[in-house]
Amino acid sequence: MTHNLFFSLVLYLSLVSLPPLMAQKGGGTVVTELWCVAKNNADDAALQGALDWACGQGGADCTRIQQGGPCYDPSDVQKTASYAFNDYYLKHGMTDDACSFSNTAALTSLNPSEF
Repeated sequence: MTHNLFFSLVLYLSLVSLPPLMAQKGGGTVVTELWCVAKNNADDAALQGALDWACGQGGADCTRIQQGGPCYDPSDVQKTASYAFNDYYLKHGMTDDACSFSNTAALTSLNPSEF
C-alpha cells in the first residue's frame, strides 16, 4: 500500500511540473494543462511495446519506473506507460505527434494523479 502511495505521489509530482499550454480565445488567454497518458482501452502488449520504445530509442527518462526504481510496478502497465509517455511528451515539444505511441496514448486535461 505504501509503495502505491509513493508511486502516485512521484507520478503526481512529475506530471504537475508540466508547463500549461496557452491559447487565445475571444481576446483572453485560456490556460489548459495537458498530460500524455496511456489509453485505458489499449492492449497491455501494445502498451508494453510502446513503453519499451519510449524508454529505449525514445529517450524518456524511465529510471524511476525501472526495476529498483521507486516507482517500479510491473503489475500496472497503464501507470508505468503513462509515466514514460508523459516524460517523452515533455521532452519532445509537447506536440500531438509526441503523444501517439502507435495509438496507445492520448492527451488529457484531467490530471492523472487525481484518478
